[in-house]
Amino acid sequence: MAASDKSVDDSLYPIAVLIDELKNEDVQLRLNSIKKLSTIALALGEERTRSELIPFLTETIYDEDEVLLALADQLGNFTSFVGGPEYAMYLLPPLESLATVEETVVRDKAVESLRTVAAEHSALDLEIHVVPTLQRLVSGDWFTSRTSACGLFSVCYPRVTQPVKAELRANFRKLCQDETPMVRRAAANKLGEFAKVVETEYLKSDLIPNFVQLAQDDQDSVRLLAVEACVSIAQLLPQDDVEHLVLPTLRQCASDSSWRVRYMVAEKFVDLQKAVGPEITRVDLVPAFQYLLKDAEAEVRAAVATKVKDFCASLDKANQVQIILSSILPYVRDLVSDPNPHVKSALASVIMGLSPMLGAYQTVEQLLPLFLIQLKDECPEVRLNIISNLDCVNDVIGIQQLSQSLLPAIVELAEDSKWRVRLAIIEYMPALAGQLGQEFFDQKLRGLCMGWLNDHVYAIREAATLNMKKLVEQFGAPWAEQAIIPMILVMSRNKNYLHRMTCLFCLNVLAEVCGTDITTKLLLPTVLLLAADPVANVRFNVAKTLQKISPFLEASVIDAQVKPTLDKLNVDADVDVKHFAAQAIAGIAAVFATSCKYNLYIESLEMELNVFRTAVPPCIGFKLEAALASKLVVEPPPNSAASAEPGVLLELNANIENINIDAEGEQQPQPQQQQLKSVSEC
Repeated sequence: MAASDKSVDDSLYPIAVLIDELKNEDVQLRLNSIKKLSTIALALGEERTRSELIPFLTETIYDEDEVLLALADQLGNFTSFVGGPEYAMYLLPPLESLATVEETVVRDKAVESLRTVAAEHSALDLEIHVVPTLQRLVSGDWFTSRTSACGLFSVCYPRVTQPVKAELRANFRKLCQDETPMVRRAAANKLGEFAKVVETEYLKSDLIPNFVQLAQDDQDSVRLLAVEACVSIAQLLPQDDVEHLVLPTLRQCASDSSWRVRYMVAEKFVDLQKAVGPEITRVDLVPAFQYLLKDAEAEVRAAVATKVKDFCASLDKANQVQIILSSILPYVRDLVSDPNPHVKSALASVIMGLSPMLGAYQTVEQLLPLFLIQLKDECPEVRLNIISNLDCVNDVIGIQQLSQSLLPAIVELAEDSKWRVRLAIIEYMPALAGQLGQEFFDQKLRGLCMGWLNDHVYAIREAATLNMKKLVEQFGAPWAEQAIIPMILVMSRNKNYLHRMTCLFCLNVLAEVCGTDITTKLLLPTVLLLAADPVANVRFNVAKTLQKISPFLEASVIDAQVKPTLDKLNVDADVDVKHFAAQAIAGIAAVFATSCKYNLYIESLEMELNVFRTAVPPCIGFKLEAALASKLVVEPPPNSAASAEPGVLLELNANIENINIDAEGEQQPQPQQQQLKSVSEC
């Protein structure tokens, strides 16, 4: 009996610990206990989790928001711990309570978990348990419960009977007409989602009136959310219904008195365009787009300016060029000289994308003058956005016609006082160099690239060194040998130690693309010269550089020049220099050990091949010899490169016993005794 009591006490221990921790004054301790709910549930078992743990949690939904958020998250994945989907209804009470708390983040997480749990209910259990929960939330006294209810309609509606569906539509209508703006806002936010699961006839009769009412709400925060619902509803209706039921409200939103509503229309304009189709776009949306392009608020103009390219790309191909030239470009020209820099920058990021749509002639006639104006704009972001999208124009007309205007803009950006602007133009320089050609680059832009190496901001110098590597990849190592390496080597004699270090950084990356000859002949002597630099930072960077360029040097060069220098640095007075020198010596030794190991392995395989040739007659062994030769090419070296002659011979003997080659060279299976005889005869 005592043992039985002790067993009961042990089984109660987990829930007792949980209760104690949940009542602890330390918030972190309570939070940790909530995160261990799954462990506690496993210890209690499914039945006791349903009968003890869940009721306890339901009664203690009064805590810090952080704890409640963790609880809402845990309960969403708790179905398996209460016995599976047939017992999922036990999770509804605590989640219902969490869905009514004041903190928005907790309510949203509770609704998310409720949606997950509701989806796991059977259709019958959904009507018996989930729908009453939804109805209680709809009729709650506080707005918090009613806002949470809005997120559950789309989950419940598809799986309930027709009478219940009618009740749900009536409840949703009630929420759309709620006296509290927060509830109407939540209903507007979920209207599009709910519309996707409602039958078309009820969409027209019930939800469209709700949509129109929300779009005319006196709160602009409600009206702007109705714009998002407009996209979903337009995708669900036939074109005729869209024109009569949706477009009037859309026109009204595009000219709304609140700039936030118009901004939302601008953000969703391309989605609306795809939803309504080309004909309605041409008749109704093009005028609305024009209206937004000349909006009084700069935020709206900037938002719609970013949609110019996508809107034009989605136009009907038959009328695309004509609509762009007659209806869009006149308004775009005004935006090019807009007083707000954000509007001009937004337009500059997309205007180049019109070139492929208009073709070469119209690009030269219509767009080229606009590009030239933007390249001279006083705002650096505008010039930068134009330069960063030059590839669009280059594919259509080339950029030679822009080259003379590009140069002043590039120079100004390269010398801009904001280092982030300089950094951005550096990143686009390799692409510009490829588009403008080597000759133009050498004449006009090479000096800029070298100047960046001496910039006072480290991020610029670092980007400039990577830029050099990309330029060499673009133009080739011979160009680098003649054009930029001599200028970089001069930096090794600069009085400023930062410039000498930048020289080392450049040599690091150039060795990867210049090859062994140039690295040995031009780069290595300069690195070795800097090993005697008076500044310790330069000397330990010499050690790091020697390690990085060693894979591109021959072994004899490393033995004769690199190792003596590193040995000298390894006894340097500065502790950092000694550290990096020792690190470089160890790194180079490891590389060479791997290389020697691989060479030994290759020699071993060649020895195997020679043994094979002497041991196996040619009439049998030519196919096996080919297989062994291919092993030299494709098989990676093993951990140990030891001779394997006995193993090879045994393997060959085993293969010979199973192979016979006839007069035509085809493999034929033969009896074992006959195979041995043929081998001995050979």
